[in-house]
Amino acid sequence: MTTRSKPGPRQRLLDAAQELTYREGVAVGVDSLLKTANVARRSLYEHFGGKDGLIAEVLRRSAAEDEAAYRETMAAAGDEPRARLLAVFDRLALIVDRADFRGCRYLAADLALADPEHPGHAVTREYRANVTALFEAELARLGHPRPGHAAGQLLLVVDGIMVAAATRPDSDPAGAGRELALGILAQAGAAGAAGAARGRIGGGAT
Repeated sequence: MTTRSKPGPRQRLLDAAQELTYREGVAVGVDSLLKTANVARRSLYEHFGGKDGLIAEVLRRSAAEDEAAYRETMAAAGDEPRARLLAVFDRLALIVDRADFRGCRYLAADLALADPEHPGHAVTREYRANVTALFEAELARLGHPRPGHAAGQLLLVVDGIMVAAATRPDSDPAGAGRELALGILAQAGAAGAAGAARGRIGGGAT
C-alpha cells in the first residue's frame, strides 16, 4: 500500500497564495496566507524571500498553467488557424461564466502592485508576450497582412472580455469580444481577396 505524502511548506504556500490572491487580490495579508497554508512565517522567507517573491512565483505558476490551457484549447480545435483562434474565445466564454470567476489575475496584479520594479510585473509582461506570440503564429498561418499588430488586437479583446465580465457580466462581453475577433480575422480574407484581384488584373495586362 502506498501513502500520499503531505505537501511541504513551499507547496502549501503556493497553493494558498494562488487561491487567495485570485479571490481577494495580491493585497491579501501575510497572516491570512500563513494561516491558510498552515506554515510558520520563517517558511515564507526561506522559500520565497518574502511576500513579493511569493506573489511573483504564484503569477509564474499561474502563467505556465494558463499558457498550457491556451495551447490545449487551440490543439483541440484542429489544424485550421481560424478555428484555433476562435476556440480561444469560445473557451473564454465558459471561463467568465463560472461562479468563481473574479476577472484576470494578471491585470489585477499589475494594477495593485504599485511598485513598477515589483518582480510580478516582469512575469505578467512575459505572459502577455507569450500569448501574443501564440496568436501571431496562427495569424501568420492564416495569411493576415499584419499578424503582429492583429495579435495585439486579439490580446486587447481578451483583456476587455475579462474586465467587462468581472464588472458588468450582464453585457455579454464574451459574445461581443468574439464578434470583434471575427472582424480581426476577416482582415486576412480581405487581404487574400485583394491580392488575388491584383493578380488577375496584372495577369491580364498587355
